[in-house]
Amino acid sequence: MNLRATLSHLPREARDTLFLLGVIACVLLPLFPHLPLWAGLFAGLLLLWRTGLALLSRPLPSRWLLFALLVLAVAATLGQFRTILGREAGVTLIALLLALKTLEARARRDAMVIFFLGFFTMLSNFFFSQSMFTAAAMLVALLGLLTALVNAHMPVGRPPLAVALRTAARMALFGTPVMVALFVFFPRMAPLWGLPGDQLSGRSGLSGSMQVGNIAQMALDDTVAFRVRFDGTDSALPPQSAMYFRGPVLSDFDGREWQALPIRDTPNTPALLEVQGPGIGYETTLEPNQKPWLLLLDASPEGPKASGLQAFMARDLEWLSIRPVSEVLRYRATSYPQFRHGPLTETRTLRFSSALPADSNPRTQALAAQMRADPAVSAGGTQALVDAALKRLRTGGYEYTLEPGVYGEHTADEFWFDRKAGFCEHIASSFVILMRAAGVPARVVTGYQGGERNPVDGYWTVRQSDAHAWTEVWIEGRGWLRVDPTGAVSPGRIGQFTRLRAPRGAFGNAVDRVISPGLAQQLRAVWEAANNRWNQWVLNYTQTRQLDMLKALGFDAPDWQDLVNLLAGLVAAAALGGAAWSAWERLQHDPWLRLLTLARKRLAQAGLALPAHLPPRAMAEAVRAHFGAAGEPLAQWLLELEALRYAAHGSNPAPRLKQLRRQFATLALPTHSA
Repeated sequence: MNLRATLSHLPREARDTLFLLGVIACVLLPLFPHLPLWAGLFAGLLLLWRTGLALLSRPLPSRWLLFALLVLAVAATLGQFRTILGREAGVTLIALLLALKTLEARARRDAMVIFFLGFFTMLSNFFFSQSMFTAAAMLVALLGLLTALVNAHMPVGRPPLAVALRTAARMALFGTPVMVALFVFFPRMAPLWGLPGDQLSGRSGLSGSMQVGNIAQMALDDTVAFRVRFDGTDSALPPQSAMYFRGPVLSDFDGREWQALPIRDTPNTPALLEVQGPGIGYETTLEPNQKPWLLLLDASPEGPKASGLQAFMARDLEWLSIRPVSEVLRYRATSYPQFRHGPLTETRTLRFSSALPADSNPRTQALAAQMRADPAVSAGGTQALVDAALKRLRTGGYEYTLEPGVYGEHTADEFWFDRKAGFCEHIASSFVILMRAAGVPARVVTGYQGGERNPVDGYWTVRQSDAHAWTEVWIEGRGWLRVDPTGAVSPGRIGQFTRLRAPRGAFGNAVDRVISPGLAQQLRAVWEAANNRWNQWVLNYTQTRQLDMLKALGFDAPDWQDLVNLLAGLVAAAALGGAAWSAWERLQHDPWLRLLTLARKRLAQAGLALPAHLPPRAMAEAVRAHFGAAGEPLAQWLLELEALRYAAHGSNPAPRLKQLRRQFATLALPTHSA
């Protein structure tokens, strides 16, 4: 017997249970990657157990066994998280409780608990992801839960599932305007609006420290770091090779690791910055990364602007938020490709930027002394030293690669003399160490370089794989200057914007065989443009945008109270609309029944109360018996009303019904019994 035949022979209760279990599986499936492995397996086994019981029409387990499983689920959750509160522990426990509750659905009340626990669990998916894909999946799950809920209220028998699905879809469609109105006008007042963040689950990204090899790992991550929409035309933009989005500046080197200066020391010491020429305005949509750095193109004296964003400039020309970026953040900024940064004469703080541990990279320090001793370099100063180092990178057989091997203690020595291969952080770190060994202040700057313009929506997409490390060298009279030594090793990395890519793997190769690279790129551009729209209009729909919308509607100085008043007005209008709809529906009831009901009411007023189920013919007999000959006209009218209902006729009954209604209005009803 196949599955369809098996299902058709099951009792309705078992079929409804199987459908509900399928919907619950759809609700829980997106949560499984976020649950501990044991919890996912536990919940899956419970659902399979319940499925087997429904298929075999076996009784549910005893309450004592369910209680033992409940204790086990709570104890395991406590053992895993040391608490049952918080996002991770709470969602784990909710998922287990939902799966356990399916084994206890003995009464209608239990089914209602499962439905509403399912709705709550469905919402918990948004704790982990608010992407368009998650929203679409949960919309399907919502329709499934509504269908199961409608199905549970259908009459006995075997109502078609399609009928319940249509009813659920119609309910969801009717509720959509209310949902949209609440989304648009409900005041977004922090912290009421927003989802809880988790400091430990940020995405990969730049950080305030760097060991050689960190950024090479990010090159394998193709997720979006941020998107940029520039003002004006593309002709006004800097070339792609000059797009440097500044992130953490690493000035402290302990011989193994580069560190940014402590943030607490920098808010009151902004960078020395002079900008020149026209600025470039743009809007950035930054993905959450749990880091405070706000990625800006080159130099911006005024910093990013966004609702609720408090940012400051550090003395290394970084812009930082006072809070880590834990949700999608959109801000505007104006940057200047032409700028001068840093002191023009040597200061005490610059000595920190030329310090090296005494025993660090001895061969590189010897190389720096050798280069300094060159008469051409000594005569040309720091710029000549920089040029000589870049020339060595261009002509010395150095290679740009993601797999340079594991470096040891003296990374610069290995790069300059042994391996001669590395990714951008190998090259930048070795270059700065060489400069510092020659007594020149230098530092590593990390951030993102380049990006790709999406032809669908015109946004520039910058990915984690675009993470880059370059250097800055201080030259007296000119300040800090950007030097990108990676461009000397691999001009294509900067000039032609070619990227090193990780191997595609078996799945990627299989996809490549099915879909051409050009088509795959177009599909990806369309998907990312749609996802960007989702971020712009849904996830980043802030109170500022709400107030901007009110201004467009004619409010002079809107505030949150205007939002509340407008929302209340819409709710009142919706209530009146619902009442009008209800009244209209009553009018749409069977006019024949309404006329018969009116006759019954009149008879009751005349002293003859008749039950509501009595047909017209029986009512006519009752009228004759009660009123005698005086009731004959009314009895005839009732018989004609019955004939209109049940007699065969091919014409439209509405005119005759209208005529009967007029007759009844003029009919003299009897007032005394026979």
